[in-house]
Amino acid sequence: MGRQQKLLQNVCGGASDASIDFDELRSLLRWIGFSENVRGSHHIFRRPGIVELVNLQRSGSTAKAYQVRQVRRILLRYDLGAPLED
Repeated sequence: MGRQQKLLQNVCGGASDASIDFDELRSLLRWIGFSENVRGSHHIFRRPGIVELVNLQRSGSTAKAYQVRQVRRILLRYDLGAPLED
């Protein structure tokens, strides 16, 4: 199992929301097809077919726990568990 798959399991599992690395979470979202725009400290992710925007901010080297929970809800709601096919 690859690094992205393990991170996906951690995010969807919900056991360690406060310890998810910010840069790894950004990488995971890009891996599953989100595009990223940066406005100051806000990293905003969009994906075609997904109504919600994902807004991430750093909390030291980790992502904010409530934002990890928001990402989990979106991943589960839209059944996003694998990268887009090329």
